[in-house]
Amino acid sequence: MSSASPAFLMRLMASTFSIAEKAQTIVQQVMSGGDLGIVEKTGANDLQTKADRLVQISICSSLARKFPKLTIIGEEELPSQDIDESLIEAGQSEDVLKYSCPTQYSHIKEDEIVVWVDPLDGTKEYTEGLLDHVTVLIGIAYDGKAIAGVINQPYYNYQAGAGAVLGRTIWGILNLGVFGIQLKEVPEGKHIITTTRSHSSRLVNDCICAMNADEVIRVGGAGNKVIQLIEGKASAYVFASPGCKKWDTCAPEAILHAVSGKLTDIHGNPLQYHKDVKHMNSAGVLATLRNFDYYASHVPDSVKKELVP
Repeated sequence: MSSASPAFLMRLMASTFSIAEKAQTIVQQVMSGGDLGIVEKTGANDLQTKADRLVQISICSSLARKFPKLTIIGEEELPSQDIDESLIEAGQSEDVLKYSCPTQYSHIKEDEIVVWVDPLDGTKEYTEGLLDHVTVLIGIAYDGKAIAGVINQPYYNYQAGAGAVLGRTIWGILNLGVFGIQLKEVPEGKHIITTTRSHSSRLVNDCICAMNADEVIRVGGAGNKVIQLIEGKASAYVFASPGCKKWDTCAPEAILHAVSGKLTDIHGNPLQYHKDVKHMNSAGVLATLRNFDYYASHVPDSVKKELVP
């Protein structure tokens, strides 16, 4: 890299990578401590744990301290409190800084970025011990569009036995690429759909039925489902329902788009991520690594009519 200072986006990504690694440590520590501190937010399928709270404080405070002009929107509504300094991550990844910023993003300034944070995607699964479903999501949006993201999977490899490295951090930027994960495609002609585990409905199932799936996988977490697409475990992520929010989709969308995949609402409309946008993805989610048009063309009109953007 030249001696010139790295572009803002690369400095932000380098910090975000280190902050996501810190989040992994917090998530693991809360689980090994045994007291998850579970509270119900709107019901039994909408939970918050001590890990959600601590990770959000860690991510948002670490970013705000280093980049005070950022707009940061996190899932959890937390009372303002004194920050425990042990939650602050001030480091940055030198590996990320080795890459040059894509030209179209090299001019971006701090106050033009919106960061969408889901401190623990798959909270319900976390409380049930389905640890591979759990991710930490930090999405970076510019001009209303998801352009970069970091997904940490704190329990990647947790069933791989002794000696396996626990956890991984995946990051990507549009027009640069995705790092920390190997791209693999589903075998040609196979239709494997990944969908919600705990928020199923008539609409969700009607939509899946119309897709002529060979297999349907029901798992938790939007981040986890997009990882399945990238690793060739599923060919489409179909969620024909309101329910997931912008912090669920921003980082996964950016990473999927950086490997030439596609994530939209159920109508095929792009999602918007500017700071004043409504948080709910009220027209659902449709995402694929390849063959998006096949799945989009199989969404029934009856489903589209019920899901208004």
